[in-house]
Amino acid sequence: MTRGRDLYAYVGARTTQKRNARGNGLNVYRLTRQLQWVHLQLLELENPSFLAFDRTGQCLYTVHGDSDRVSAFAIDEAKGTLTFLNEQSTRGHNPVHLAFDPSNRYMVVANHITSSLALLPRFDDGSLGPVCDLAQVTGAIGPHRIEQAVPKPHQVEFDPSGKWIAVPDKGTDKVLVFAIDAAGSALREISHCAARETSGPRHIAFHPRGHLAYVINELDSTVTGYRFDRHAGKLQPLQILSSLPDGFTANSRASEIGITADGRFVYASNRGSDTIAGFAVGDDGRLELIGHWPTAGRTPRFFSILPGDRMLVANEDSDTVVAFDIDRDSGALVRRDEVLHVGSPVCILTKAAN
Repeated sequence: MTRGRDLYAYVGARTTQKRNARGNGLNVYRLTRQLQWVHLQLLELENPSFLAFDRTGQCLYTVHGDSDRVSAFAIDEAKGTLTFLNEQSTRGHNPVHLAFDPSNRYMVVANHITSSLALLPRFDDGSLGPVCDLAQVTGAIGPHRIEQAVPKPHQVEFDPSGKWIAVPDKGTDKVLVFAIDAAGSALREISHCAARETSGPRHIAFHPRGHLAYVINELDSTVTGYRFDRHAGKLQPLQILSSLPDGFTANSRASEIGITADGRFVYASNRGSDTIAGFAVGDDGRLELIGHWPTAGRTPRFFSILPGDRMLVANEDSDTVVAFDIDRDSGALVRRDEVLHVGSPVCILTKAAN
């Protein structure tokens, strides 16, 4: 896929008063090659806060933040619109992330507040079955008196091989690695790696080759680089550095991390300084800061790196999605004029349009 092709774009937005939200649910757009947003559909869902495709890209799934639910939708390949399939409980509170195993038979969900990972079967029609395993995440909590009251898994990210599931845990200052057992019926912990105290690991991005991984730490706004043993499923710390601009001394919380498809550049978002930090990946896997770019909005909770060297940034508290071009030589971000105005955007998912 390149800049020469239209995309279907799915934008999830928070909706509830508890989150001081102004969103109306899940919006579907056709995003043209000129980055014009054409609205196709609105699904008035409660807090569709993280979205994912299955491995075939034929279905879309969303967790409903601050609830215990996940929903499944079929995608009309000709129109990009969604049709509801079914809904299941995640048997936990505040599901925040979901992913599918390589066989496309199982979904894994992180229940943030109730410290668990749920495993749900996926059927051939795209619908979901009830939870077939619930793995509790345990461990000594960190010292932050508000944010680290319990273990808080924030993501379930498969490595490029699909064998391992990385789980950054904001509550215990650890990054855990899980796997689905050979029978496909249970999750088991393989290893864990301690992070800096009160760092609050939130999200992880694997290098396309699978030998490196980078974690954004929410509470101290740092990025940690790791070597990843693809045979044993173990992380080894390599480097830690700030995601904030030099001289920024106010409060900020880091949020999202991503890596370009060629593995050359890593980006991280900062909610407070309201910037995207960019890093070049060295031959040894270490990162070198290349710059910080304002997101032209408040609270960049999420961003999506598109094929064709573009980025979409969801500014949750200014109700905008802002587009950037990525300079393929330097990694610098160049803001574009096109802006989508939508209440409380928190996740963006795209696929090639017909």
